Amino acid sequence: MFSWSNKNGKKKDPELFQTVSDGLRRLYQTKLFPLEDTYRFHEFHSPALEDADFDNKPMVLLVGQYSTGKTTFIRHLMEQDFPGMRIGPEPTTDSFIAVMHGDQDGVIPGNALVVDPKKPFRKLNAFGNAFLNRFMCAQMPNPVLESISIIDTPGILSGEKQRISRGYDFAAVLEWFAERVDRIILLFDAHKLDISDEFSEVIRALKNHEDKMRVVLNKADQIGTQQLMRVYGALMWSLGKIINTPEVVRVYIGSFWAQPLLVPDNRKLFEAEEQDLFRDIQGLPRNAALRKLNDLIKRARLAKVHAFIISSLKKEMPSVFGKENKKKELIANLGEIYLKIEKEHQISPGDFPSLKKMQETLAGQDFTKFQSMKPRLLESVEDMLANDIAKLMTLVRQEEAAMPSQAVKGGAFEGTMNGPFGHGYGEGAGEGIDELEWVVARDKPSYDEIFYTLSPINGKVSGAMAKKEMVKSKLPNTVLGKIWKLADVDKDGFLDDEEFALANHLIKVKLEGHELPGDLPGHLVPPSKRSQD
Repeated sequence: MFSWSNKNGKKKDPELFQTVSDGLRRLYQTKLFPLEDTYRFHEFHSPALEDADFDNKPMVLLVGQYSTGKTTFIRHLMEQDFPGMRIGPEPTTDSFIAVMHGDQDGVIPGNALVVDPKKPFRKLNAFGNAFLNRFMCAQMPNPVLESISIIDTPGILSGEKQRISRGYDFAAVLEWFAERVDRIILLFDAHKLDISDEFSEVIRALKNHEDKMRVVLNKADQIGTQQLMRVYGALMWSLGKIINTPEVVRVYIGSFWAQPLLVPDNRKLFEAEEQDLFRDIQGLPRNAALRKLNDLIKRARLAKVHAFIISSLKKEMPSVFGKENKKKELIANLGEIYLKIEKEHQISPGDFPSLKKMQETLAGQDFTKFQSMKPRLLESVEDMLANDIAKLMTLVRQEEAAMPSQAVKGGAFEGTMNGPFGHGYGEGAGEGIDELEWVVARDKPSYDEIFYTLSPINGKVSGAMAKKEMVKSKLPNTVLGKIWKLADVDKDGFLDDEEFALANHLIKVKLEGHELPGDLPGHLVPPSKRSQD
């Protein structure tokens, strides 16, 4: 399916990629990894990718301060307890728990987990025993976990003492996960919006992954509407100070557990928000290949810039004397080196790694072991970005078309899919869906009065006459045009009394804030137009 030239300029036999994951793995190993390895990318930014990173299921990372409902949220999604689960008002989850699918319930401790080649966690061994003793995998046979894996994290604490006592770099671990997961969900408690120093540090560590980030304002049923408005505003203000992007982060409001709502005033809002979040999570398996492709492109761009930085530092180093002094000078002037590379290679400033973090890492490096510029390695990555990725995009579309129904199933995702408790059931255009009587008939007498003032001919009014009445709703022509198409059931360009009543009913549905259906539902078809099967 795909082919490219080798270093001698001869064409290789066509490489056949059965899947996007297979293609990404081969491109990484043959084109990107050599560049990363030569310029020590793994020591500065991110460990090398392994087979499991390309083959694993989509992962959802839950992050939040203690007692914001992270573990309860997972239980709510799966409608089942998982091994190692502990829930309480105090900081109960003290470990990173990867909740994954397995044939039977069980727990795999961290040290055993990071040597399993089938799991995408092998590179976490770099964080040492202090972390691995606080890391485990909970396996269980649950239908939700057949499509996704979920990472539960320790509650983020406030205060310097707790941060130091963890014994490992908490923010760095979260950053490692953030790079590999498909969705990051930040949970906030409606009763405590204070963002601690450690939480601020964590959110900043995730700043390169805003596209994966969603925010959940949990426990919103414990406050009234007026308080909820103020809490929502305060949360957006706090997030705006930490997440430095012009776009507003998507915030889902609700009560994500299976208990009765304490203040049911906003029930409809919570239902709509939950369905939106569920749809977002359910789409992860379908978009997983595209996410991996996107992450590889981001990684390749960073690896290119890193190669320019390292080769520039190597070029500036003296061959014999004054190496240590020159090293200190280069680290201090790294910002100027960034600017020089930016102008020389037309690279966007946003592609450069954090200046402060780079300076800290460079301080412990031996500059004499750095490699000078190797154009062949860069050309290989350029070729990957310019040609191979475009071909893989075609394969992504083919995979999506072959698996259109791929979505997360089971657990809470099944509870509101169909039946009377589905979101919006019996409301708007769905009103009267279970009734024997035509729902439009309730208001038809008042619609008939208007209908007969329009001087119908042979029991029908023309489009021009109907328009004069319909525009009084002040709805845009685009909306009224759709209503006309739905109401003109027999497509004769006229409306009889039933069709005219239906048009007015649909206008009422729209004016009440509901969406119009794409096609006319069976229960709204006028009785005289229904087939007599």
